[in-house]
Amino acid sequence: MSNNPYRWTMRQLRRLYDWVLHWAETPYGTPALFVLSFAESSFFPIPPDPLLMALALSKRKRALMFAFYCTLASVLGGIAGYYIGHLLFETVGKPIIDFYHAWPIFNQLRDTFNENSFIAVVTAAITPIPYKVFTIAAGVAGSNMSDFIIASIVGRGFRFGMEGVLIYVFGEPIKAWIDKYFEALAITFTVLLVAGFMAIKYIF
Repeated sequence: MSNNPYRWTMRQLRRLYDWVLHWAETPYGTPALFVLSFAESSFFPIPPDPLLMALALSKRKRALMFAFYCTLASVLGGIAGYYIGHLLFETVGKPIIDFYHAWPIFNQLRDTFNENSFIAVVTAAITPIPYKVFTIAAGVAGSNMSDFIIASIVGRGFRFGMEGVLIYVFGEPIKAWIDKYFEALAITFTVLLVAGFMAIKYIF
């Protein structure tokens, strides 16, 4: 192992990232995307976006289908993460939070879920914040399951659906744009969504 733990960790994550991407070149790309999307929502460190884009670019006509599979598996994985927090926090949830060094945000989330779980989950589902931390926190806080599932569908559906639509319409030229600007677009959408939600709540 390297004397520098950070560099060693980055090398391991890069190897894991390359391993994820290699599935796009195999006949098992779609099942791998489903499994990865499920796992990422509850414990796995590599997001499914790179594999989703690689598969969508290789078969543009199926880009929206890949986005659908990715969303479905991610929502199911989010439910698994919820139950990790709700039923297995001491044995499974705590080691996951330890691994991501996410205790500060996790502790804040428990209060946020008690106030407005829908906004918390949508924000996590769209933005780069580790979604698994939110799903586990939702389970610990006992967030309303219906709100949790609907918010997950909205957030994950937007994130992966938008990637699928952009690649379906524009193909390879849009990939560099997604890599560079997608997170900013996702954050902007989230801010507008939350602002609209709060405005409706205030008015009615």
